[in-house]
Amino acid sequence: MDTADSIFGGLVFVSAALWSLVLALPWLPWLNREVLRTASGGHCYDLHDVTVVIPARDEAEVIGQTLAAIKDQGSGLRVVLVDDGSRDGTGEAAKGIAGLDLTILRNESLPPGWSGKLWALEQGVARVGTAYTVLLDADILLQPGVLGALREKMRSEGIQFASLMASLRMENFWERLLMPAFVYFFKMLYPFALANSADRRFAAAAGGCIMLETRLLERIGGFAAIHGALIDDCTLAKKVKATGARTWLGLSRAVLSLRRYDTLADVWDMVARTAFTQLRYSAWLLAVCTLLMLILFWLPPAGLLASGYGYGVTFAAGWAVLLMAGTYIPILRFYDRSPVWGLLMPVIAGAYLAMTWSSALRYWRGERSRWKGRVYLSDDATG
Repeated sequence: MDTADSIFGGLVFVSAALWSLVLALPWLPWLNREVLRTASGGHCYDLHDVTVVIPARDEAEVIGQTLAAIKDQGSGLRVVLVDDGSRDGTGEAAKGIAGLDLTILRNESLPPGWSGKLWALEQGVARVGTAYTVLLDADILLQPGVLGALREKMRSEGIQFASLMASLRMENFWERLLMPAFVYFFKMLYPFALANSADRRFAAAAGGCIMLETRLLERIGGFAAIHGALIDDCTLAKKVKATGARTWLGLSRAVLSLRRYDTLADVWDMVARTAFTQLRYSAWLLAVCTLLMLILFWLPPAGLLASGYGYGVTFAAGWAVLLMAGTYIPILRFYDRSPVWGLLMPVIAGAYLAMTWSSALRYWRGERSRWKGRVYLSDDATG
């Protein structure tokens, strides 16, 4: 066996060892233990102490569904919608929802250094006078009882900041192939158990649906404290947790994303928008990420298909493939997907790695992020 063969066989064993480590991690990032349970039946909550703030930019297609679902959450709930320079009549569409205590603000300007979403939220929370604030994306549909159940969890468990990972749309091929993996990789990168611990070094949140005690916003200095952040949810959680507040992040089947990803390009743009930001715009971390993805997701099937390396390498490769697919199964089951999708993890991981490289190339060309007609440059956050 020559040197190249020895290196290949050794890396297959490394892959098997790494997957064994993932399986044995005490915080078990691949399991779904952090889940919000909502009450069945028509339980009606009194939500006079809650205000929902929604930043909306060109969301006329979905804003009606979002607001109609909010109306069914309980009595006394207030809503502040910030129409962030929409060109599709989002504000007019929102006015068509009757029976909702709704305030609509129109924003046309964006100060230098701010991301559009955070500037909209800054204006919206200025109108909040309740004990709890919900930060809700305009494309998130809440099934009845979510906000009441989330508030009760916070009260009973002493939590000051809670967020829910929305169930992403999984109707077409690309959504079914890639969206469960989006949650899987997020949980691996930001283990929920660590984020929910008292350790302030670990913080994470899912920005689609966040409930927090309103006083925390004043304590951290409002959204001005994170005004240029593109991964604003995790940045906000970090700021809040630094004050000593307790945070919680979990999954929910009752929080649904209405965002459509009809083509691979749609998914690609969504991931590439912040993928390189996750790596702190570091070429070194990108190289490490690429190497790890190769070892973890591509070497095991290559080791199974290769011949002449002995039973040891074949066994190690098979063990790695088993764990690769096996750790993905809990997320697939949570979203009612077939475990067979787990066999496509090498393809899925390769797609996400390509999206990350695309994100890096865009950054090196001068574009930090792009969203709804706004371009954030690499040297600042100006849109």
